[in-house]
Amino acid sequence: MAQTFDFIIVGAGSAGCVLADKLTQNGRYKVLLIEAGGTDRRFWIRIPVGYGFTFSDPAVNWRYSAAPDPGLNGREAYWPRGKVLGGSSSINAMAYVRGLPHDFEDWVAAGAAGWGWDSVRRSYEALETNDEWQGGNRRLRGSGPVRVTDLSERMHPFARNFLAAAQDMGWPVLEDMNAAADAGANTLPGEGMGYVRSTVKDGRRWSSADAFLRPAMTRGNLTVVSGALVEKVLTSGGRATGVAYRTKGLPELALAAREVILSAGAVNTPQLLQLSGIGPAALLRRHGIAVKHDLPQVGQGLQDHLAVSHFFWANTATLNDRLGSLAGQMRAGLQYVLTRRGPLSVPVNQCSGFVRTQGAALPDVQVYCNPASYSTRPSGKPQIDRDNGFLLCVQPSRPTSRGQIAIQSADPVQAPLIAPNSLATEEDKATAVRAGRLLQALASTPAITSVTRERRAPDIIGMDDEALLENFRTRAGTVFHASCTCRMGHDAADSVLDARLRVHGVAGLRVIDASSFPNVTSGNTNAPTMMLAARGAELVLEDNENRPLAAE
Repeated sequence: MAQTFDFIIVGAGSAGCVLADKLTQNGRYKVLLIEAGGTDRRFWIRIPVGYGFTFSDPAVNWRYSAAPDPGLNGREAYWPRGKVLGGSSSINAMAYVRGLPHDFEDWVAAGAAGWGWDSVRRSYEALETNDEWQGGNRRLRGSGPVRVTDLSERMHPFARNFLAAAQDMGWPVLEDMNAAADAGANTLPGEGMGYVRSTVKDGRRWSSADAFLRPAMTRGNLTVVSGALVEKVLTSGGRATGVAYRTKGLPELALAAREVILSAGAVNTPQLLQLSGIGPAALLRRHGIAVKHDLPQVGQGLQDHLAVSHFFWANTATLNDRLGSLAGQMRAGLQYVLTRRGPLSVPVNQCSGFVRTQGAALPDVQVYCNPASYSTRPSGKPQIDRDNGFLLCVQPSRPTSRGQIAIQSADPVQAPLIAPNSLATEEDKATAVRAGRLLQALASTPAITSVTRERRAPDIIGMDDEALLENFRTRAGTVFHASCTCRMGHDAADSVLDARLRVHGVAGLRVIDASSFPNVTSGNTNAPTMMLAARGAELVLEDNENRPLAAE
C-alpha cells in the first residue's frame, strides 16, 4: 500500500537537501526525499581536491554525454552530474559564487517577479557563514548553514602572480568576489578578480548534504529513500498526486497530500516531466507517452557556460612541484591525513573573477587562473603534469544561445538527448572572440610573462579573430553549469514555471533546482541553486500555511 506524505521531493542534490531541511523544520509536515544515488561518505568526496576522481566515477555520477554540437565542430561533450546524496554539490569544484546583481534583474525581466538582487541577496546572507581572514586572524561572519571559506592563506604562492596580472590589466583585486556592493569609480559591482571562496569546512568539502540534509535527517518527519529511480509523476484531474519509483528492482508508489517538488537537476527534471506526460505533446506522442499536459517549453531553454583554457610552462614552482610525482602525492596525502592541510585541502581553482571584454557595458566573462597544469586520462581520471605549469581560462558568462533536453524513449533508464546548441547566435560568437582577446592580453601582462617559460600549443598570442573563434569551437568545453530547462517566466508560452516555481497548468507540482533559472547566472551555479531552493521553500510554506493537514 502506498504511503502518503505531505511533500515529496525528487532529488537530494544542491536544491533537494535545502528543501528537505526547510520543509521539516516546523515539525508539521511529513516529507519524503527520493534520491537515485547512494551515500556521499566517500574518501574522494570529502577531500577538496578529490573531485578530479569523482569526475567520471559511475558510483556517484550520471556520466552523461551531449549530442554532437554543431557550434563546437560536432564534438560530443562529457556532462558529469551528481548521482549521490548532495548531488553535484558532492562532486563539484566547491567554488561559491553568488553571481552578479544584473543576473537577477534579468530574472525579473524574464517574468520571475520577486527574484531581483535585493531579495536574493538577503537570502544569500541568511544561508552563509563566511570563514575569513581579518586583521591576521580568522573570524566567522554570518550564522547560516553553508560554510563559505576563505582559503587564501592555503593557496599556492604562485597564485599571487595571477592577482598581480589582474592589476596589470587594470582590474580591481577583490578580497571577496561575492561582496558585490563595493565598486570603484571605473568599475561595476562584483567586477574584478580575487581568491575563490569555497564550500569547505575544516579542510573537508561542505556539500548541501552536509549543510542541510544531515540536520534534517535527525527529525522524525523526514524519510529519505536512496538508490531509487523515480519513473514518473502521478497526476489526476490536472493535479500531481504522487510518484512512481523503483528501488532494488521493485516498483513503489508514494502519494503527496500537498505537493510534489522536482529537484532532480537541469537534465533529469525535464526528463522526468516528459516521462510523466508533461511536456511538448509531439515529443511525448512520438515515444508513446500519454499527454497529461501539453507544455511545450519543458526541456527547452537549456543554457550552460563554455570556457576555453590555455596552459603554460612556468619557470618557477607551481602545484606540479608538489603533486607531479608519486612521492609528492604521498607526502601531500600524509600531510592531509595528519593535519587536513596542504595542497589536498584546497580546490585547484584558486583565482577567479568577472571582468568586461572590449566594449562591454557589464562584466561579460569569468576568468579562472590555476597554479597547475594537468590533463584528463581516457579513463576520466586526472593526470597532473610532472613539470611546473599553470592555466589561464576565460568563460563567456552571459550566453544567449539556448539548447534542449528531450527524452529519447519512454524508458526512464535511457539517458535523454542533451543538445547544447552552443554558439548559435552571432552575439555568442562575438563574445567568444572578445574573450580570446582578453586571454591574449592577460597572458601578455608583465606578471604572467615573467613566470612563463613557454606557451604551450596552441599558442593563443598570435591568433586573429577568425583563429580565436575556431580555437573556441575546437577547444572550449562546458564547465558544468547546466540550467534553465524548466525556467520561470510569464506564462506557458515562454516558460514552464510561474514566479512561485509552480508548473503552469498542473496543480501541486513545482520545480525547484537549476532548471528553474530563467537564464544562467554569470558564474558557478551551486550557490544560486541553494539560494533558489531556500527561497522556494519559503514560497511552499507560505502557500500551504492555511491549508489543513491531511489528517485534520
